[in-house]
Amino acid sequence: MSIELFGVIVVPFLAALAALAWPDGERRPWLLPAAAAVHSLLTVRLALASSVPAPGAWLSLDALGLLLLGLSSVLFLGCSFYGVEYLRRRRDRDNRLFTACYLLMLSASSVVAASRHLGLMWVAMEATTLSAAPLIYFKRTDRSLEATWKYLIMGGVGIGLALLGTFFLALAAAGPEGGFVLQLDGLLTLGPRLATAWLKGAFILVLVGYGLKMGLAPLHSWKPDAYGEAPGMAGAALAGVVTGCSFLGLLRFYQVCLAAGQLDFAKDLLVFMGLLSLATAAVFMVSQKDFKRLLAYSSVEHMGLLVLGLGVGGGGVFAALLHFVNNGLGKGLLFLTAGNIHRAYGDKTLGRVHGALRRVPVSAALFLIGAFAITGSPPFGLFLSEFLLLKSSVSAGRWGVALSIAVFLAVIFVGMAGAALSMAQGEPPAEPLRPGHRDTWTSTVVPGAFALALLILGLHVPAWLTARLASAAALLAGAP
Repeated sequence: MSIELFGVIVVPFLAALAALAWPDGERRPWLLPAAAAVHSLLTVRLALASSVPAPGAWLSLDALGLLLLGLSSVLFLGCSFYGVEYLRRRRDRDNRLFTACYLLMLSASSVVAASRHLGLMWVAMEATTLSAAPLIYFKRTDRSLEATWKYLIMGGVGIGLALLGTFFLALAAAGPEGGFVLQLDGLLTLGPRLATAWLKGAFILVLVGYGLKMGLAPLHSWKPDAYGEAPGMAGAALAGVVTGCSFLGLLRFYQVCLAAGQLDFAKDLLVFMGLLSLATAAVFMVSQKDFKRLLAYSSVEHMGLLVLGLGVGGGGVFAALLHFVNNGLGKGLLFLTAGNIHRAYGDKTLGRVHGALRRVPVSAALFLIGAFAITGSPPFGLFLSEFLLLKSSVSAGRWGVALSIAVFLAVIFVGMAGAALSMAQGEPPAEPLRPGHRDTWTSTVVPGAFALALLILGLHVPAWLTARLASAAALLAGAP
């Protein structure tokens, strides 16, 4: 293991321990950007080095793992700088556990990204679940407690099913002389010799288990409560990183199905789950009255698009990976600005939140940009990735899938755009602005940077990112 890979795991872990021991609640949040900055520098060094994993290693980066690690690092770095200002405003809450768990989530997600052993990946995935729970409960209200328990219970079911699926995969790889293989290189080498029945059972269980943690419909019931009650920076981490870890877990099993010649079986299931997720999001987004819960259903939509890209295959895989990056940046933009608007109004319902362009003009403008970007409007990055997905569906001859995607996305656009415009326009309520909750540069510069990144990715995908995405897609290449 390289010193850089060791560092991206250990540095945030040690910073989390320091946060637990640090007595000064005023200065403790500065551990967040300090550790995240070091993590980002180490990630850049890893990105510049070869992404060919060491054979037989339990912890080593390939192109897929590097994609998750890079997105996690960018989101945590931005949210950590935002978090210093947020936690300063929330002096009514002890930030010790929040700071420590945020850093532990970064460490655990780095282990997920680097894991080449599916058992170790499962352990790290559970660590991300446990570290996220105190973040959801940060406000310590009855509703946040309910959301936390729902998240833990549903997450426990999902991770349990994923563990059972991992056991099934080990049985699929068991030879006549005994012994079980869960190291990814060994599984890919076995390929066609894997027991088909056990492998199919493993993929179904993992799709349900990790799909529940991603928030695919109909396994998404924890998501509106958790996203609705979590602080903005926690929601961004949940939507961009924790779901990304589960998506990577699903990709690893997809790789094994490809090596075993069972890709058609996997694709059919992924297309079904993806379309169901889009349909569910469309139904609930057009009638949603809580704008933070609206973002939860938006996440259901985009998780559906990710698995649809895998199910379509061919160019759809590249589109899904590009969409993974765009969605992470979009959710970072939306959750942080939604948090600013929520604090300014003390309410999340569309009936009371209006006139935001007058009350918090920068946050409201950025939220509007994020709303149009996340629904695939040009010239933002999600338009490009969704267009590539539609094009791949047509190229693969899946006209019904392409038509369904277009219809559901149109309905979702109406729901999201209507809510965002309702929040932004009009006169704000008569009651005075809550003291200390106006726009500041510290609360808007990070979402502004995410908005700029989405615009750039819509106009031009840099050559280095295209190369990384192509390398990652090549690991998942199968027949169109």
